[in-house]
Amino acid sequence: MSMVFDSPDTLTQALADTGYIIDDELATAVYLAAALARPILIEGPAGVGKTAVAAAISQAMETSLHRLQCYEGLDAGHALYDWDYPRQFMAIRLAEAGDTAIDENTLYSDRYLLQRPVLAALASAQRAVLLIDELDRADEAFEALLLEALSDWQISIPEYGTVTAATPPIVIVTGNRSRELSDALRRRCLYAWIDYPSAAHETRVLKARLPDIEHALAEQISRFLARVRGLDLAKQPGLSESLDWARAMITVGASDLAHERVPTTLAALVKDPADIQALRTHWHALIDEPA
Repeated sequence: MSMVFDSPDTLTQALADTGYIIDDELATAVYLAAALARPILIEGPAGVGKTAVAAAISQAMETSLHRLQCYEGLDAGHALYDWDYPRQFMAIRLAEAGDTAIDENTLYSDRYLLQRPVLAALASAQRAVLLIDELDRADEAFEALLLEALSDWQISIPEYGTVTAATPPIVIVTGNRSRELSDALRRRCLYAWIDYPSAAHETRVLKARLPDIEHALAEQISRFLARVRGLDLAKQPGLSESLDWARAMITVGASDLAHERVPTTLAALVKDPADIQALRTHWHALIDEPA
C-alpha cells in the first residue's frame, strides 16, 4: 500500500497549503494513522478544529470526503448501507405483471444497494477520507456496528456478501467527550487530543485562514482570546468562533480591539447572553491586560 505522505513534516506542509495549521504531535498521530492504516480518534472541546482535520486531509490528497454526522438513534441503514426497497418492490411488481420469475440474487445486487458513508468510503476506487463526526452523540450500541469496518476494513451484508476495501480509507473519528466511548472502539484507534490553541498557534491560524488580516490585529485577537478562555463562561470560544470574530472585525473596518465597533461584534464570538455580558463587564481589563 502506497504512503499518502512521506513524513509528518510533509503532512504538515500539505495541510498548511490548504490553510489548516497543525502542531507536531497531531501531525505525527495523523501521519501514523494514514501510514499504518489505523483509524484515529480525535477528541477535544467543540470548535477547536477536529472536523476540519478530515476536510484538510481530503483537500490535500485531492480525494473524496465521506462524512457521517452521528446522532442519537443512528443505525446501519443511515451509516453503513441500505437497500433501495421502492425499486426492489417495483422490480417484483414488473416481474409479476410479465408473469416471469425474479431471482432473489438480482434483488440484492449492486443495482439496489445504497452506499451510506462508511460503505462508500470502503468501496471507493481511490483512497478516501472517512469522517465519523461526534461519535459520542450516537448510542453505545451503534459503536458495535462500526467495529468490523474499523478493524478489518470490511462490511458483512447478509443478503449480498462481504465488501472489503481494496485500499483502507483514512478514518477520522471525532468526539467531544459528552460520553465515554467504548474500550473496543478505542483499542482500534490511534488517539489525539486537540485543546484550545496557544496565542501563538491561534495567530498562525488566523493568518493562514485570513490572509488579508493585519498581523498586529491577529496577535491582539489571539492574546484577547487567551484571556477570555480564563473566564468562567458557559461556552468557551474555539478557533471557529475566533475566525468568525476576526472576519466580523474586518467587515466593520476595525484595525484593532480599541475600535468603537468591536464590542458590537461579540455576537460572532460568544453565543450565550451571560457570556456576552461577562465580556462586556471585563472588556477593558481583557484588552489592557499585559500580554
